[in-house]
Amino acid sequence: MAQRSKAYRAAAAKIEEGKLYAPAEAITLAKESNPSSSDATVEVAFRLGVDPRKADQMVRGTVMLPNGTGKTARVVVFATGDRAAAAEAAGADFVGSDDLMERIQGGWTDFDAAVATPDLMGKVGRLGKILGPRNLMPNPKTGTVTPDVARAVTEIKGGKIDFRVDKHANLHFIIGKVSFDAEKLAENYAAALDEVLRLKPSASKGRYIQRATVSTTFGPGIPVDPNVTRVLPAA
Repeated sequence: MAQRSKAYRAAAAKIEEGKLYAPAEAITLAKESNPSSSDATVEVAFRLGVDPRKADQMVRGTVMLPNGTGKTARVVVFATGDRAAAAEAAGADFVGSDDLMERIQGGWTDFDAAVATPDLMGKVGRLGKILGPRNLMPNPKTGTVTPDVARAVTEIKGGKIDFRVDKHANLHFIIGKVSFDAEKLAENYAAALDEVLRLKPSASKGRYIQRATVSTTFGPGIPVDPNVTRVLPAA
C-alpha cells in the first residue's frame, strides 16, 4: 500500500496545478504517469450540466469505439431457437432463456452486457431489480433488445460501449488501455465525446460539459479543458 501511495504521489506531481489540459495532452500524460506496472484501463469522467432526476435531461447512449476497449466483453443473450444458435455463433458467452434467468435470479452477474430478443423481454423484465442497478438491463435504446442478437453480440465484442449519466450528473466510460497508442486513445475519446455532445438534452441550459478528467485505473485524474471539443492526436 505504501508503495502504491508513493507511486500515486509521483504520478500526481506530474500534473500542473490549476491547468486544464487539451484532451490529447491529458491522454499522453495519463499514459506517462500511470503508477501501476499493469496494463491499466484509461477512463474518462464528465460532469454534465443536466438534472438526471428529470426525464428530459437523462443522457444515455452507446458508441462504437473505433479502436475497441482493449477488453473482450462477456455477453449473455436471452434467446431461443435459431436466434440462440446465431448468438452462440457470434461469440456470445452465455445463451439461454428460463435457465439463464433463473441463474441470474440466484445472484450470478458475472458478465458485462446482456442482449435479449423482443419476445423474451416480458420475462427478462423481472430481472430489473438485479440488472438495472448494474446497468446491465437490455434496452431497445442501446440496441440490446433486438431480433438480430448476433449483430448486437458482434458490436459489443468489437468495442461498443453503453453509458448513462448517474444521479449526480456524472458520466463515466473507458476509452482503452495504457498499452494503446496515444493517437488511438484520442480517437476513442473523440468518438465518445461526439456522441455525448450529440445527446445534449434541449432542456439542458448553460454549460453542458462542466468538468472532464482522464485517468488510469490507479492513477490521478487529469483535468481536461471542457471547451476543447476538437480532439487532435497527441504529438
